[in-house]
Amino acid sequence: MTKETFNKIASHPLQSWEWGEFRKRAGNELVRFPFGQITLHKIPFTPFKVAAFEKGPAPTSKMLEELKRLARKENLVFIKLEPNSAKASLGTAKFEQVINLLKKNGAVPGRRLFTPTTFWIDLTPSEEELLKSFHSKTRYNIRLAQKNGVEVKENNSDKAFEKYISLTRETAQRQKFYAHSEKYHRLMWTVLHKEMVKEGKAPIARLLTATYKKEIITTWILFVWHDFLYYPYGASTDKYKNVMANNLIMWEAIRLGQSLGLKTFDLWGREEGKGFTKFKEGYNPQVIEFLGTWDLITNPLYYPYRLSEYLRWIILRAKSKIIKPTF
Repeated sequence: MTKETFNKIASHPLQSWEWGEFRKRAGNELVRFPFGQITLHKIPFTPFKVAAFEKGPAPTSKMLEELKRLARKENLVFIKLEPNSAKASLGTAKFEQVINLLKKNGAVPGRRLFTPTTFWIDLTPSEEELLKSFHSKTRYNIRLAQKNGVEVKENNSDKAFEKYISLTRETAQRQKFYAHSEKYHRLMWTVLHKEMVKEGKAPIARLLTATYKKEIITTWILFVWHDFLYYPYGASTDKYKNVMANNLIMWEAIRLGQSLGLKTFDLWGREEGKGFTKFKEGYNPQVIEFLGTWDLITNPLYYPYRLSEYLRWIILRAKSKIIKPTF
């Protein structure tokens, strides 16, 4: 299958040919099927591997059989499935059928990489209609950021990207979470932006910056894929949090999506009770439910592996409270 054909059927940027090339160059083993691509990951000090099929299509019997054949060939303990299949698109009956198919084939709910629900913003209404739909506090904060002189623009320069790297490091340390490494972000930007621009193609990855007093204080990386805009990565300084740059950069991201003729803005996740979820809710998004995370078990070692994984994350969370996570 050619790159062009593969990209036509890929419904999500993580299933794009370019994302697969990025993952290969990051050191992951990649396997492509006519229905999508999966990554294989070695379990240290063992002959076994695990696999991840992120944001592929809704599973079918034929697809699951092919994945099981790969599991036997590659000594996989399990394959993590997180389909890019929304309940609203499949319909309730089909949604339940797919879940029953997964269970019938030995799949069980797994530890998630993506949240089971996300937010979508419809980009087709006018700017005036969108603003009117936002929470009053959100509209106020957008105007406040503008009044404070915050300026937001697409800035794909090397200087802006270096600021994105430094702000990501600062954000990870401040919020004590484990981010992808600096090497990961640099390679992602190279493959999904720089190399695509060099080839004369519209890039998947774009960078938005918010500037205040001539200093970049917030940076967002956005993905453009088919008629969707995505917000996978963002970082900011705590220095000027009261100027409401995040509110304005979200609004300008929406306007960018409209200018590119996109239909939907996927905010890349939703977790009830989290501050950033409340922030996203101010933009009147629709809650979208996906099929969720399923582990297709292909080896009896699955449950010992899950136990070791659980213990590992307990240790990492405890460690992050004592030692600042590295980036």
